[in-house]
Amino acid sequence: MFESSTEVVAAYFADAPRGPLFAPVTVAQVEEVERRLGLRLPELLRRVYTEVADGGFGPDCGLVSLCDGKRAPGHLHDWPSAARARERNRAEGVPESWFELTAGGCSMYWHVSLLAVDNPVLLYDSGSWVPEWGEDPHDGLSYAAESLRKWFWTWAEGGNVWREVLDR
Repeated sequence: MFESSTEVVAAYFADAPRGPLFAPVTVAQVEEVERRLGLRLPELLRRVYTEVADGGFGPDCGLVSLCDGKRAPGHLHDWPSAARARERNRAEGVPESWFELTAGGCSMYWHVSLLAVDNPVLLYDSGSWVPEWGEDPHDGLSYAAESLRKWFWTWAEGGNVWREVLDR
């Protein structure tokens, strides 16, 4: 692994194969997801989904899609969706105010808090807490960035979104 910088990362991955982005969603589709969540998505996330793409790109494994049924070229399964992530998270006792952004590998998932000021990004390890020991999902939680904006900005500039978590 090498130290990230925008120029180095861009040059290294310039010839890497990649598929087209999923089409952005409509404002009405975002509002439907928000209605089901009972909470509003941060404005930055709304803009990403309506102006850039419906997931499939971004830090780590790529943002979940808001809509079900997206499939990346060459993939055998649909891309993870916010609805499926929500069902899994609800069954595991994850607080309703955490919105899953993307998988981080193994049993780790990046979430954004929909209630906290500035929408901090959280790294949640579903395998690091034991209910039988009186622990709950908060015991598997690490704060990754003080805001969604900072988390995205770190990634967009070629930085390491894991750095703040690993440096604690």
